Amino acid sequence: MSNKGLVHISFYDEDAYEETVLSILKDLDYTYYNGYEIDRDYHNPLFVNDLNNIYTINRDSSNLAIETAIKAVQDFGRGSLKEINDKFMDYLQNGISVNYWEDGEDKSTLIKLVDWENIENNKFTVINQWTVVGKETKRPDIAVFLNGFPVVVMELKSPVREDADVSDAYNQLQKYMYVIPSLFNYNAFCVMSDMAKSKAGTITSPEDRFMEWKTIDGSYESTQWADYHTFFEGMFEKNRFIDILKNFILFSKDGGNTFKILGAYHQYFAVNKAISSTLEAIKTDGRAGVFWHTQGSGKSLSMVFYVKKLQQILNSPTFVVVTDRNDLDQQLFTQFARCSDFLRQNPIQAESRKHLTELLNNRQANGIFFTTMQKFEESTDVLTNRRDVIVISDEAHRSQYGLEETVDSKTGKIKIGAARRIRNALPNATYIGFTGTPISRADKSTREVFGNYIDIYDMTQSVEDGATVPIHYESRVAEIGLDEEVLEEIDKRYEELALEAEEYAIQKSKKQLSKMEILLGDPVILNDVCNDIITHYEDNRQYELSGKAMIVAYSRPVAINMYKKILELRPDWKDKVKVVMSGDNRDPPEWQEIIGTDSYKRDLERKFKDDDDPMKIAIVVDMWLTGFDVPSLATMYIYKPMKGHNLMQAIARVNRVFEGKEGGLIVDYIGIASALRKAMSEYTERDNKNYGDMDIAKHAYPEFHKHLADCEELLKDFGYEYKEFFGDDNSKRSKMISSAVNYLQRPINEDIKNDYLKEASLLKKALSLCRSKATYDERLEAAFFESVRSVIVKLEPRGGNLSVKQINQQITELLHRSIKSKGVVNVFDIGQEVSLFDPEFLEKVAAMKEEDLAIKILENLLSEQIRGYATRDLVKSEEFSIMFQRIKEQYIKNHLTNIEVINELIEMAKLIRKSHEEGNDLGLTDEELAFYHAISLPENIHDFYDDETLVIITQELTESLRANRTIDWQKKEKARANMRRTIKRLLRKYDYPPNQMKEALDKVLAQCELWADEAV
Repeated sequence: MSNKGLVHISFYDEDAYEETVLSILKDLDYTYYNGYEIDRDYHNPLFVNDLNNIYTINRDSSNLAIETAIKAVQDFGRGSLKEINDKFMDYLQNGISVNYWEDGEDKSTLIKLVDWENIENNKFTVINQWTVVGKETKRPDIAVFLNGFPVVVMELKSPVREDADVSDAYNQLQKYMYVIPSLFNYNAFCVMSDMAKSKAGTITSPEDRFMEWKTIDGSYESTQWADYHTFFEGMFEKNRFIDILKNFILFSKDGGNTFKILGAYHQYFAVNKAISSTLEAIKTDGRAGVFWHTQGSGKSLSMVFYVKKLQQILNSPTFVVVTDRNDLDQQLFTQFARCSDFLRQNPIQAESRKHLTELLNNRQANGIFFTTMQKFEESTDVLTNRRDVIVISDEAHRSQYGLEETVDSKTGKIKIGAARRIRNALPNATYIGFTGTPISRADKSTREVFGNYIDIYDMTQSVEDGATVPIHYESRVAEIGLDEEVLEEIDKRYEELALEAEEYAIQKSKKQLSKMEILLGDPVILNDVCNDIITHYEDNRQYELSGKAMIVAYSRPVAINMYKKILELRPDWKDKVKVVMSGDNRDPPEWQEIIGTDSYKRDLERKFKDDDDPMKIAIVVDMWLTGFDVPSLATMYIYKPMKGHNLMQAIARVNRVFEGKEGGLIVDYIGIASALRKAMSEYTERDNKNYGDMDIAKHAYPEFHKHLADCEELLKDFGYEYKEFFGDDNSKRSKMISSAVNYLQRPINEDIKNDYLKEASLLKKALSLCRSKATYDERLEAAFFESVRSVIVKLEPRGGNLSVKQINQQITELLHRSIKSKGVVNVFDIGQEVSLFDPEFLEKVAAMKEEDLAIKILENLLSEQIRGYATRDLVKSEEFSIMFQRIKEQYIKNHLTNIEVINELIEMAKLIRKSHEEGNDLGLTDEELAFYHAISLPENIHDFYDDETLVIITQELTESLRANRTIDWQKKEKARANMRRTIKRLLRKYDYPPNQMKEALDKVLAQCELWADEAV
């Protein structure tokens, strides 16, 4: 929405950027209209002119059927925005089934809203300034219409305004959804852009899940510098736009939680590559390839998109999804089940090999069946000879390879490789592998089964795109006294049972693992580990985001013993820490009580995913280490040897994106550093360069030192004494914070302040990862720098305009966390609440010792008031803006002392307060008062009219405008002329304006335009 009021307009403002975006869409052959020039019903968000194209698309259908469908899509009945939008997306993607009565009989047919096959049969339209009336009247910047439906809403911000960016655009979109929800009934996705960043998301997407579209051709080479042109051409080229709408937008439904998901650019291009490779494999050797997208980047959803699109192209093939563990099977099945409406069929879990055989043979089309590797060991029979079966293998290596047969030299028994068993069971199927970790260079078998990589989306790209956050590593082995000999013994004994191929090796490994159990389950070692975990969590991680953490225990007995020890040390943590692992009928009763039933574990999953739930720490063994997402989870304590892809899958639990999350932290109690380096060696070259060494001691901690030194350097001229902050006196600490803020708020220090804000922010992020490494003095100094930064940010116009009370509460909490400070820290020492109209508050501000800080507080409060006038009262907006600008210029040029500036601002505050009170004295509303100011503006006007007459004129004028206002009247010349005539006719009744004051009419008309304009 265009900005109104007394705002500095740059040579390339929001309107200019809007024209740029429109020109891109016009170049893509979208038909353009200006919203102001379209006569329409503003309560209807549809572009009715294009809606008639549905008749063209369905030319072979009855007009009565089409009319019925159009009525259905305009009357959804009652429901929430999500429910209505879900229904519309179903209509859009799949058509509307209608029943109608014609020629004396009951008929039914499917009416399409989009011609997906013949793209040019559709109407692609872009309209700017599309006004919609709901709870309020609003006018989004740009709407993109497909056959009359506003499927995309765009909110743009000026590329050159420092006080507005994509975050403001996001907030505005959220406001629109609330006040004009009818527009978003038909929304596929939303766009927010300020030229520097352009992002797309859905009606349920939080701001951090709006994603950029970084490529036009699917390559990742230049994505770091992707620009707005790439975004708009990448998403809105007609063929791609249609494909996105049809195949890459879905609703994921988990009980009461419903999320609308828009596929990311890497998913879109990779899935389409996978579709092409699958179609080729069906005609050739059945090997579609391997789809490697790093953990956390949406691999499961990519599978859903892949199945959805391929089932249309192949005319309903059957999919068999294979995993190697029951819990993975359940997790992946659950993801597909949540998307069953999008897939238009319910996935089914095979209970046995026999059940899978029945599922495959009882149908010749469709079906999404989930099974585990173990079910293929039950027999060697062929399950089906059909050629339209697609086998999707999750984590397509390790347990799922092996085409060769081996013979036991002692028994002569033939053992068939896992891949061979599946191939024998489904001989004509096509095979595709999905993995979140790379295939080992030595692993030739996986390539032999599935073929080469289809697409690689590595860790570096994922972090760069904001799809995941980086993972960092901290070793705590020294803290629990495990010496090198013990670590070597652990490494020597540890071999994963699942990787062994020969029976004698399995038996040998079982013996080694039992010895490991004795070593790692030792009560003394467990006591040290649990003590250190508690200390590390309480001092460093419990306040990180939601405080969620995961402890990976070596075995089930170790997990139970760790749980008991932690509760022994912290009895009040009964709700905070829980054990999540599989149970066994032979478990002792006390274990069964701790482990619980399957429904209990599902409840724990719900609680752990709830950021506000008191359950903060999960002790796990194998469960939840793959395919389990809790975005706020930021800490994982590892007390279990792991290697290779198992290790990488486990630690990826902490790489999910969450607001304010700098990265995930792995805390090592078992010595996994070498295994981590070895696993990373299989990743891409740039992954190894960027993340080959995750140790915070080598990266985050030195980075913290650098930013600490930079902050010290930026405040060197402030000359503060550290001892004041390191002492026990909260009031002295408070004064130091406010004094430093005061120093940075001086106009002469503007550049220093901007640099300081950047460095202090980076310092905060670095400390969030290496707090356990930082010394007490370092943490205390960082707390000081963060306190100063936090206050300044909250004082900035876009910092949220928090009250002094709120700022003080935040700083008190920060200091309490960082230095265990107790007592109240009042940063400003000027009272608890801020009110510009409170005389006592103004007196306290005037008495502040930190004069530059006092000026900043008054500036912010006055700016907020003036912004309010700019939207409703032209006369006072101009008067106060000029006054405010004059004071600021004199302050910046040092023409006034700080005390004089404070006094001037306080006098201005008093004038604003007096202006507010004026309406009460005259008996006028705020709306009427604005017209009164315009009418009574001319000098000597009271020589011609008394106040009573001016009030009567004001009230009649306001009432007349209300009665005659039409939306967008000031943009339409005919309506504008009618409104002017109405105003002039009313004013003539009172001989207004006097002959020598004809220019007064222009001011009244200008106020009328502002009033009408601010209705939207």
